[in-house]
Amino acid sequence: MSPADVKNLLLMELKGCEVTVESNGSHFDIGVTGEVFSGLGPVQRQQLVYAVLRAHISDGSIHAVNMKTFTPEELQSQ
Repeated sequence: MSPADVKNLLLMELKGCEVTVESNGSHFDIGVTGEVFSGLGPVQRQQLVYAVLRAHISDGSIHAVNMKTFTPEELQSQ
């Protein structure tokens, strides 16, 4: 699975988000920024992203995921 494939999956499911994806084989570094994360804690945010990728993690296309999630406001304050 390519970084572009992962990015497209996330963009289709997490509407209005900005997504970056880098990979080293089946290990992916993912950044997602969007209002969808407003009011959610870190675990809830990860659950949203993992829900999109679950089938690909199960079939081994994605072995490991490192993710960073932000609201637009959080990203600007960094």
